[in-house]
Amino acid sequence: MPSAKELEELFWKDLKSDMTVMLGAEGVEDGHLRPMTAQAEGDHGPIFMFTSKDTALGGIKGVHKAQLAFASKNHELFATVHGKLSIDNDRETIERLWSPFVEAWFEQGKDDPKIALLRFEPETAEIWQNESSILAGAKTLFGSDPKADYKDKVAKVAMR
Repeated sequence: MPSAKELEELFWKDLKSDMTVMLGAEGVEDGHLRPMTAQAEGDHGPIFMFTSKDTALGGIKGVHKAQLAFASKNHELFATVHGKLSIDNDRETIERLWSPFVEAWFEQGKDDPKIALLRFEPETAEIWQNESSILAGAKTLFGSDPKADYKDKVAKVAMR
């Protein structure tokens, strides 16, 4: 039975490894979550994502309430994270996070005027650790209720 702190640590570890999230923000034209490549430098945020100013999220002004959804590649961890989203085109941060994968999206490199570096400040999260459905099925065959195992594998976390 992992603690809330252990689930949060797993979230940051898996996010740094897998990097794909779904991100949405209040006040953005259609409200849909969009796939983004996330870069987290610490174990508390912020989480950064490069996008273009001509996208729905890249065109935001000010600070917006936002939601980030995450599923690890092995589907052993899931999370929804609520926080604040803004544009942070700090040159030093862009330099630090820049990579060949980011460069492929911007024809003019780090000086491309379309760059919008999104900064997501996580506030709260709900994190789930998944059990194998095969294991859950086996437990059911032996008369065990698999739902009882799951109740101890979810945590609500303050991420400040």
